Amino acid sequence: MRVLKKKPVQIYLEPRQDVLLEALSKKKGVSKAAIIREGVEKLLKELPLEEDSALEIIGIGSSGKGDLSAKHDRYIARYITTKKK
Repeated sequence: MRVLKKKPVQIYLEPRQDVLLEALSKKKGVSKAAIIREGVEKLLKELPLEEDSALEIIGIGSSGKGDLSAKHDRYIARYITTKKK
C-alpha cells in the first residue's frame, strides 16, 4: 500500500492568481503545487513563535530522558502496560 508523503489540500485561487501562478510555474520549471508549498513555508517561517500558542507547551516538563522525542511511543506503551497491572 502506498503512503502519501504530502497531505492533499484544496484551495480556491482568484483567476489572476492562477494565471500568474501558471506563468511562474512554467518559468521555474516546477509544479504549481511546489510553488504554493514554497509560499506556505515562507509564510510559516515568518510567523513569530510567541504568536503560536501550541509552542508554549514546549519545555514545561522534564522527563529526564534524553531520547523521549525519538522513543515516545515506547515510553507511552510501557506506561500503559504497567498501569493496567
